[in-house]
Amino acid sequence: MTAFKTSESPFKSDNTASNMCGFTLMNSQVGTLIANVLRRLDNVKVEELPSMIRVDGKGKFEVVYADVDEEAGEEEGWFNAAEFEEAMSTHYGRMVHLDDKTIMFANPEDAAEYIDFDLKPVS
Repeated sequence: MTAFKTSESPFKSDNTASNMCGFTLMNSQVGTLIANVLRRLDNVKVEELPSMIRVDGKGKFEVVYADVDEEAGEEEGWFNAAEFEEAMSTHYGRMVHLDDKTIMFANPEDAAEYIDFDLKPVS
């Protein structure tokens, strides 16, 4: 009898931390503005697809609303969390909205102070 060997699946389970976070944006005028601002960050990769824009960051990155205002040529305060949520379709990692920016975190421990995540072990 011949023994068959199956190849390892590229879709196998891998529970190691990726240290990545990100989101997808609609491929719209506002989505393009956000992507233009974020592609200037060293730890962020922006990939434009036909119907969406994928944004992936390593570790932590911020969407600073004033930077998007400037990119759009609008007065400060035009872009906010509501505009961001409207342009975004999904995200991974921890997302924290503040008055002046949205912060993306790859690891929940890094967002502990914002999300009331207790890092103390339970005895």
